[in-house]
Amino acid sequence: MSVYQQICNLKAEGVKQLAVLVDPDKTGNREAESIARMSEEHGVDYIFVGGSLLSDGNLPNCIRRIRYACSKPIVIFPGSISQVDEQADAILFLSLISGRNPDLLIGNHVMAAPLIREKKLESISTGYMLIDSGANTTALYMSNTTPIPHNKPSIAVCTAMAGEMLGLKMIFLDGGSGASNPVSEEMISAVSKSITVPLIVGGGIRTPEKAQQNCKAGADLIVIGTSIEKNPSLLGEFANAVKSVASAR
Repeated sequence: MSVYQQICNLKAEGVKQLAVLVDPDKTGNREAESIARMSEEHGVDYIFVGGSLLSDGNLPNCIRRIRYACSKPIVIFPGSISQVDEQADAILFLSLISGRNPDLLIGNHVMAAPLIREKKLESISTGYMLIDSGANTTALYMSNTTPIPHNKPSIAVCTAMAGEMLGLKMIFLDGGSGASNPVSEEMISAVSKSITVPLIVGGGIRTPEKAQQNCKAGADLIVIGTSIEKNPSLLGEFANAVKSVASAR
C-alpha cells in the first residue's frame, strides 16, 4: 500500500494520524534513532524527515538510522530540491500555494521531478500553506513569501480549495518550526469543511491538548517536531491525544 493510500484509508475510517518531524540539522543520529524507536512503541503513523536548511548533508544518515529503528513509513518533508533520498518511502511534493514565489510554486519542481522519478520515490503532491505565526520562522525566511494572516480563515479556505481544484492530493497548514502562535482551530475547521483531500496541520503544537483540539477541529494528520526535540517523553501523550479523537464519517 502506498503512503498516500494509507493516509486516505485512515481518514475514511475516521482515524486521526500523527507524524513526528525529525530535522537532521537539529537531531543527531542517535537521537533520531531513539525518537524512531519511541514512535514505533507509541503507534506514531509516519516519520517526516527534513528541514529548511540541512546544511550538513546528514539526511541520508538520518533516514538510515530511522529505518534501522522503526518500521513506520518515512516521508521526506523537503526544504529544497536537494533533499531527495531513495531510502525514504515517499516525499511530499510541496507547492507553496500560500505565496507567489514561482520557484516554490513550480520552478524547483521541474528540477526535482527527474531525480524523484530516478529514485523511485512515491511523490505526494501537497499544497503547502504558511500561516502567520507571530514569528519570523525559518520556513518563512527561506521562502521569501508573505504568510496567510492568522485571523483570515477565508483566505486560507479559498487557497485550499484552489489547491484541491488544481489536483493537489493534500493540504498542509503550517505555522513553521518554532511558531509562536499555532494555526487556529477556527482556520482548521473552515479549511477542513471546504476540501475533501486530507488536511495536515503543523507548527507550534506544543501540547497534547493542542494536538487534540486541532484534530477535533478537522485536522486529519498532526505533525509535531520542536516539542519532541525538547521533550521526547511527551511523544506517548501526543499519540494518545491524537488517537483519542474519532472523526465523523
